Amino acid sequence: MNSELPSSLLRWFKTHARELPWRGTRDPYAIWLSEVILQQTRIQQGWAYWERFMNRWPTVEKLADASEDEVLREWQGLGYYSRARNLHQAARQIVEMGGFPTTYEGIRSLKGVGDYTAAAIGSIAFSLPVAAVDGNVYRVLARYFGIDTPINSSEGKKEFAALAQSLLPHDVPSAFNQAMMDFGAMQCTPRSPHCTECPLAESCVAWREHRVEELPVKLRKMKVRERYLTYYYIRCNGDVAIHQRGGGDIWQGLWEPLLVESQSEGMAGDCGIDFSTGVLTLLQQRVKHVLTHRILWADFYLWETVSRPMLPPDYIWIRESDIDEYAIPRLVELLIEHLEKYR
Repeated sequence: MNSELPSSLLRWFKTHARELPWRGTRDPYAIWLSEVILQQTRIQQGWAYWERFMNRWPTVEKLADASEDEVLREWQGLGYYSRARNLHQAARQIVEMGGFPTTYEGIRSLKGVGDYTAAAIGSIAFSLPVAAVDGNVYRVLARYFGIDTPINSSEGKKEFAALAQSLLPHDVPSAFNQAMMDFGAMQCTPRSPHCTECPLAESCVAWREHRVEELPVKLRKMKVRERYLTYYYIRCNGDVAIHQRGGGDIWQGLWEPLLVESQSEGMAGDCGIDFSTGVLTLLQQRVKHVLTHRILWADFYLWETVSRPMLPPDYIWIRESDIDEYAIPRLVELLIEHLEKYR
């Protein structure tokens, strides 16, 4: 495609590229790790996690040798824990392959790696001529070319992927992909983009037609579901009861205290325990916790008892002082923060 966009972006990138630690390497492991961490995480937060992972597991072989619990514990606080599980499984895939794959198809075959991540890794680590299309790229292309095809539709995904690929300079795919990412993150931002200072303003359709705020177009998302949770933190002679969440729901593989979920607000669920035998304290009520397509409302209780109650068989008792060794959801972290005055 005959467009001034690639050359203008590359010139802009030479001056404005973000200085990020994973940009100083062609190590595919370090680049892959950064891409997975930053999938749904701001750079400011993800940077520290990337450094911690690299310090603890500096090679993919060392990450593959870790246990899933260790990886989840190091990931704690980042959310979307399926990313951590996929990262760990993919590390073991890579070791079984005998090394990091060097083709787009090989990288794409890794657990949890989609089109964008495979293109980003492939272009940056191996100079593969594949365009990486993420939210930033959708926004830049939609505004610059005035495209109103919804970016989260099948048609839109194909259209934008083809457009990005047609613009990609095959001699500098890494620089172009990173320039597009940085330009969308720093210049052509979702809200209040810096249009009056934009080097592309004169040729930008959205700017010329006063449609910057309208683009890109997205289809309406699915309805958000509300869930109502009650946590009972059971303390007995220095021990606490926890269990590991199973698959098919949020927080797979993470640990939590006794949970009772209700169907509606104010409707108490029955956990089959007689709390009159100990001291039950309400720590916090109606804590709001937002996830993708879900809003959680949680009540937190501390129950202190001198005899262990009968619990479902998947619960285990651990020393309370050891709870930091277990990966827990952010919501449970909030519960534990409220326990400080009850130590």
